[in-house]
Amino acid sequence: MQNLPIKLYRAAQVREMDRIAIQERGIPGFELMSRAGYEAFQRIKKQWPDARSVAVFCGSGNNAGDGYIIAALAVEAGLNVCVYAVSEPDKLTGDALSAYRKYDAANGTVIPFQTGHTINADVLVDALLGTGLDRPVTGLYAEAIQTINAHPSPVIAVDIPSGLNADTGNVMGCAVKAACTVSFIGLKQGLFTGQAAEYCGEICYAQLGVPEDVFTGVKAAATRVVKTPLPRRDRCAHKGSCGHVLIVGGELGYSGAARMAGEAALRVGAGLVSIATRAGHAGLMNLNRPELMCHGVETAGQLAALLAKADVVVVGPGLGQSDWAKALFNAVISSAKPMIVDADGLNLLAGSPTQKPDWILTPHPGEAGRLLNCTTAGIQQDRFAAALSIQARYGGVAIVKGAGTLIASEHELAVSNTGNPGMASGGMGDVLAGVIAALLAQGLSLKDAAQQGVYNHGLAADLAVEKDGERGLLAGDLMPYLRQLVNE
Repeated sequence: MQNLPIKLYRAAQVREMDRIAIQERGIPGFELMSRAGYEAFQRIKKQWPDARSVAVFCGSGNNAGDGYIIAALAVEAGLNVCVYAVSEPDKLTGDALSAYRKYDAANGTVIPFQTGHTINADVLVDALLGTGLDRPVTGLYAEAIQTINAHPSPVIAVDIPSGLNADTGNVMGCAVKAACTVSFIGLKQGLFTGQAAEYCGEICYAQLGVPEDVFTGVKAAATRVVKTPLPRRDRCAHKGSCGHVLIVGGELGYSGAARMAGEAALRVGAGLVSIATRAGHAGLMNLNRPELMCHGVETAGQLAALLAKADVVVVGPGLGQSDWAKALFNAVISSAKPMIVDADGLNLLAGSPTQKPDWILTPHPGEAGRLLNCTTAGIQQDRFAAALSIQARYGGVAIVKGAGTLIASEHELAVSNTGNPGMASGGMGDVLAGVIAALLAQGLSLKDAAQQGVYNHGLAADLAVEKDGERGLLAGDLMPYLRQLVNE
């Protein structure tokens, strides 16, 4: 897999960089288009070296121009090529028209697209719609997308799969499902979260020779999280110097959530982990993990001594929303401890919003909707905006979990692309809360603990899936991989 840039941009920002490259750095627009087509064609040759025929679907803008360049290069390489035009090529303008004329000069075949075409091709090229899409795809374009998706051959998307919103990762009615997407000049943030995971395939990048100083003039909208090794431990380290995590949760019938959060904190390196839970199962919770210190706590007053000893608190796993839960939750957020608020802690917070600078909130989209008083669908409509809104309203660091988990801190928005569908099982969020708490307890900043916690949590799941598959993955299966990752 290609080592991708860390910086991500909104579509308008990439258009601005494109403008700067053309107008201020003197790179002709057709030259950039030619480079884009070349890079995409090189990817086709590398990924499908045995392909002998290519079908290129072209629309009406510069994305179509890239497609005609690809088609011309494929003709020159001796491949059997056909362009299916959703828009009449003679109506193209500017560089896109020049690209079509180059393909036409090579005696390339163009067929006006109609539903029902029999398409024989080893590879399909999606050059229908670019990054400027701002409304649902309809009409002939939607029919072309359906035709592409129904074809058995692999698809390469030019810059972005047609129908995918470049800023949000949402499908605008329908979208091409690509095996590979080649993104040009700047990586679009929408390629890395939400529904995009199902549509982009492998993401590749081509800078197209745009000078580095063009990028310095445009501030990235977001960044990708990359793994940062933890600092080496002092040879004189002891349990007290590695942080004491307190997990508050585990209503009757839900002891497993707090138990898994506690073990995850231990496996990621916390020196001590205590659990404040219902007295009815406190004596049983650590039977197979005696390193956990479990305490029966029935009142907020009983929690005070444990809070005093803790360096970091996790509140919420299995907590419930009873009077007992509310009393413990209020005691925790009234303390001056750095904390992670998860699960029912988030639901209780949504009912009584407050702001703190030293906490990390870890909602899934449903919990995020409650925090912002909107629907889950509203959150998913623009996950980037949701993460930023939660952080602005509640302070600290806000995580919005899901495919392409987002981490919003005061001055940075980041996305992590580790993880897989096998994580759609109970307890994964509890483990994540414990992981983040342990990193925070060992001295990482709120931002770094959140980013590295999310990254390593997802990567542990990827390693587990690599060994045994997605279905049947349990939260507890991540534990040995978490330990492995924090020691790399």
